[in-house]
Amino acid sequence: MTTTLSLSDDQASAYDSVTEMLRSAGIDLDDALLSPPKGSATAVMAITGKAGSGKTLLLAELYKALENAGLDIVSGDYESRKRRDKRTLAILAPTNKAASVLRFRGVPATTIHRILYTPVYDPEYERIAEWLSGNGDRPEVEGLTDLALDRAFTFYQSNKSIPGALAAAGLRGSDFITGWKRREEPLDIGFVDEASMLDDKQFEDLKDIFPTLLLFGDPAQLAPVNQSGTMVFEKLPSPRVLHLNRVHRQEADNPILDLAHALADPAVDFYRFEKMVEDAAARDDRVVWGQRVEVDLMARSPVLVWRNATRIRLINAFRNVYGAPEDALLEGEPLICDGLELPLKHRNKRLDLEARGLIKGAQVIYLGEGRKPGFSRLHVMGAEDPQVSAASIVKIEKPDEEEPFIPFAARMGATFLHGAAVTIHKAQGSQWETVQVFAPDLYAAARMGRMEAGQPLWKRLAYVAITRAQDRLIWVVRNRLSKPTAGLRVDDLRTLPAAPLTLEAEPET
Repeated sequence: MTTTLSLSDDQASAYDSVTEMLRSAGIDLDDALLSPPKGSATAVMAITGKAGSGKTLLLAELYKALENAGLDIVSGDYESRKRRDKRTLAILAPTNKAASVLRFRGVPATTIHRILYTPVYDPEYERIAEWLSGNGDRPEVEGLTDLALDRAFTFYQSNKSIPGALAAAGLRGSDFITGWKRREEPLDIGFVDEASMLDDKQFEDLKDIFPTLLLFGDPAQLAPVNQSGTMVFEKLPSPRVLHLNRVHRQEADNPILDLAHALADPAVDFYRFEKMVEDAAARDDRVVWGQRVEVDLMARSPVLVWRNATRIRLINAFRNVYGAPEDALLEGEPLICDGLELPLKHRNKRLDLEARGLIKGAQVIYLGEGRKPGFSRLHVMGAEDPQVSAASIVKIEKPDEEEPFIPFAARMGATFLHGAAVTIHKAQGSQWETVQVFAPDLYAAARMGRMEAGQPLWKRLAYVAITRAQDRLIWVVRNRLSKPTAGLRVDDLRTLPAAPLTLEAEPET
């Protein structure tokens, strides 16, 4: 077996097991040979391990090996009809944020939704897509100059996104995508990261599409709310679950991972754990013993809490210190998509918005009012083409009030809650450079003594919250909020990308 870097024993063993599964599917990684798929039964395997155990590294190495073997990568934004007889690989994540973490590491990931549904292109612009993807000659398209086509080509060479390339040519999504349809034909090989977030329905959908499916997940995280504490890979036969034990990032002396893995010790109670956090903060600036919530961070990195009441209090405190009016949003306020309120007859509009990243749990930044009443201009964090204009229903929850305050709303569209603070459950699958964890909530969970899947609930909450931090963890121990050092900003978001898509799904009467 030859890979581009040295793997640990457990990674190498998992790599060999996956290689054998792929060989049964007609893909020989050792000799880079491809043959037609063998059989019709779905083969599923899972690679599990805690944070830092090397799951993402292994996923990346397998992706490189499959690409080198000649598999086409299905990105979700356009699929050439001319490659349907080729072997393909799709790398998926449940959320835009989780997919963006992989893309940042050079792995071309997309969301599960973008694979379940495929865009229908206008035939004129489909010719451009075929050319960009290497399946046709350079076209002549009325209304598009040679310079515009050159911009599209240059963009695609570095980004491999057909919609992004067409946007660079000056087109909007509504120009070239005429609708969406549920995928009718199966794909080939599917990798799914953050598989602990999958529910049974998503898992069944994926098995219908992929004859060969490889799941990557962390058994120490929180199971989906509707899964009764179990994850889909925990239901697989034991030979089909490969566990990585070695913690690779530990070699870099990572205090955040040290704290996360200390939670597995049954002797560590909440008081002992907080002492460990305090000691880590005294010797390493990557861990901070916070006496207050830093409001400057909340616009881009929400405070992680357990209780909804805490979340609502922090959101209202955030809005108060920035002087946000009750009847409007300030540019730069963070929002969390809470779903789409569109009836079934508006199915295409729902798919438009979901394909652009407005799926439940998506983190967005409010950029201002749209051109039409009830519309908002939004930046979808982690999306490949993040600029969206959409009919919006924004709900601001108030302490001790059952009904949220709605500063403005379209008749129907994407619904949003405020995103300055989120529950740890909703944060799962996302990562931020700096994460603030509201420790009084975890203390409340510890005092209640609740258990989940044989573990104290507070430990599972703490593990998920801590491992959301890429570089810096702030363990907030007091119910206080700092004052902002500057106003909210959006200028840095408006410059990315240079030629954003605008996809408006206006409600019909």
